Amino acid sequence: MSTEQILSSDGIPLEISLKKAERKNKIKAMLLVAPLFLFILITYLMPIGDMLFRSVDDRMISSKLPNTFAALAKWDGKELPDEATYEAFYNDFYPLAIAKESGKLYQRLNYEKSGFSSGLKKTNRKIKKFEKGNYKEQFMATHKIWNNVEYWVALKNTAPNWSYAKYLKGVDLKLDPDRNIVQMPENRKIYKTLWLRTLKVAFFVTIFCFILSYPIAHLLATLPMKYSNLLMICVLLPFWTSLLVRTSSWMVLLQQQGPINDLIVMLGLTANDARPELMYNVVGTFVAMTQILLPFMVLPLYSVMKTISPSLMRAGKSLGGTPFVAFRKIYFPLTVPGIGAGSLLVFILAIGYYITPALVGGASGSLISNTIAYHMKSSLDWAFASALGAMLLTGVLVIYWLYNKLVGIDNIKLG
Repeated sequence: MSTEQILSSDGIPLEISLKKAERKNKIKAMLLVAPLFLFILITYLMPIGDMLFRSVDDRMISSKLPNTFAALAKWDGKELPDEATYEAFYNDFYPLAIAKESGKLYQRLNYEKSGFSSGLKKTNRKIKKFEKGNYKEQFMATHKIWNNVEYWVALKNTAPNWSYAKYLKGVDLKLDPDRNIVQMPENRKIYKTLWLRTLKVAFFVTIFCFILSYPIAHLLATLPMKYSNLLMICVLLPFWTSLLVRTSSWMVLLQQQGPINDLIVMLGLTANDARPELMYNVVGTFVAMTQILLPFMVLPLYSVMKTISPSLMRAGKSLGGTPFVAFRKIYFPLTVPGIGAGSLLVFILAIGYYITPALVGGASGSLISNTIAYHMKSSLDWAFASALGAMLLTGVLVIYWLYNKLVGIDNIKLG
């Protein structure tokens, strides 16, 4: 029995022609997706990769002070280094001072321990007048940092090309001369407080958004269309207003002589000379962030509630259940996917907020994101800012993973 091969209109076997057409379609699909992939790669993946790289890269110092680190490797860190170490530092630093290439060294070492910048600048000016020999005495006479063991310990800790010290600093830990992990001094422990405050603010803002959003979403789902649309406009209004404008409005409302405090005094809840502080603290941060993030909780809840048939509640009541029992056993469980989606959105957005806490929260209401912004824009310690950013990103991914394990990401309803 002969099997005649089926040919296409151009004389090519049909099987080959179909494979060629399928390959062309795949290439077209890839070309359509390519602009989006490039956009994500350039604006998202590459910055994250650069951030992770900067957070552990410490090659700049070791490349400028190789002899110093070789000498410090034999030092026990308990007393001042010996004459050979000071001589090694002179041999490394003198060429940098002559070539005027020591600027980045000031900045980087000052991030490690405050005072390095002024000490190195003064040393840079005077090192050209050093006489040969007796370097230890000459350095100690130049600036007090060379007579302080802590500065030499800080310098030794920057020896590795790749270091996780910035991550330790982000949780108030550091490396001792033996490279053991130890606690920071009490007067320098600030980051654990910031992390805990960030989590506390994000948690309570999520709770407040849920308490306020649930009845609003229920009204949106049950009111007649004309009233529902009007209420939806009120919910969406923050999206149409600049974040800076909304935050500035809260600054006006919450100030000590503002309308909210005037209302509290008028109602007799407090005396005029004892007005509560509603701004530049955690209270202001709670109030402003709850209002700003409210739509992110309302919309997922509304999208779920809209799909719940009113007949289910009526059936529960007809079977003898009270309205509360029918709500608890029928209505509320059906809204859990919306609650999960809204809570996840609000919580993740809240832990990364920095404009509103910076303007309304003040020093006591600032979050870890404000510290990241400070190191990026003011102190220019990009490596430490990258480490904090990487820790924040890891926290978000862990929250997402936990939610997926406990609830299941497939149960999220956003619309």
